[in-house]
Amino acid sequence: MAEKSIFKHWPTMLLGFVVAAILLVAVFSFQLAQTHSAVVTTFGRPALVTDPGLHFRWPFPFQKVYRFDHRVRCFAGGEGKLEETMTGDGHNLLVGIYVNFRIKDAKTFFVTLENLTKAENQLNSWMRGAKNAAFGRYRFNQIINTDPRQMKLGEIEQTIKADLARQASAYGIEVISVGVNTINVPKTISEKVFDRMIAERKRIADKYIAEGNSEARKIRIKADSERTIRLAEAEAKAKKIRAQGDAEAAQYYAEFRQDPELAEFLRKLDALRTVMKGRTTLVVDTATPPFDLLKPGAEAPKATK
Repeated sequence: MAEKSIFKHWPTMLLGFVVAAILLVAVFSFQLAQTHSAVVTTFGRPALVTDPGLHFRWPFPFQKVYRFDHRVRCFAGGEGKLEETMTGDGHNLLVGIYVNFRIKDAKTFFVTLENLTKAENQLNSWMRGAKNAAFGRYRFNQIINTDPRQMKLGEIEQTIKADLARQASAYGIEVISVGVNTINVPKTISEKVFDRMIAERKRIADKYIAEGNSEARKIRIKADSERTIRLAEAEAKAKKIRAQGDAEAAQYYAEFRQDPELAEFLRKLDALRTVMKGRTTLVVDTATPPFDLLKPGAEAPKATK
């Protein structure tokens, strides 16, 4: 009967064994993802584990596992992340930066900083110091300027990155990149800055206007000179043509003085040609000059020798 009772409850016993095995595996092992590293402490002594998969461990208090994600993180700062920073020439700016970093050595990170909260607090302090030191080496017009050739933000970012990387490397942190995400002018000096920028733009505009006026004067002087020369040339040519015309007319007038009747006849012909261009119908008295040439029996005068 006892054996039958045992076999009767075997499903419950099997389930208990399975649960116990799962608990034992959970207590005596841990799973590590590919994106994580782990620090296993044995009575406080740390050891680094980087291989992903299932790993054996002794239960607490003998060993304890601390997991760290080694993917890249972006941190924009905590306290004082947007504060006034003085430039090399004594101007104040509101500057905010961000840092992309990752945990490169989990064991060193754990020993020196323990966790991410303390790490970001320490990183925030480094960022503030590096930012103030870097911006203090450059003038205001190298940070804010309408001419991109004078801007030095890229150099400033690289300077801050080098400073942070030097400090963070001893704590197991790798600084990937640094960027400036905010630059503002404090309200107390913004009006002066804007007035200075307006004055500079006005100076450049006045320079271009003066150059344009000078070029316009040169063009007008050149045009007036060419106009005077061409008018003089045209006047001289007109006088020459008039002189030639007067000379030719004088020859005809001389001929006409020798034979006035022929001159009158030719003038009447010219008048008829002008009046009777095309098809024309006229009702006139043939006694009226120059239509008297149309009178039957009218003859051209004989030229005199």
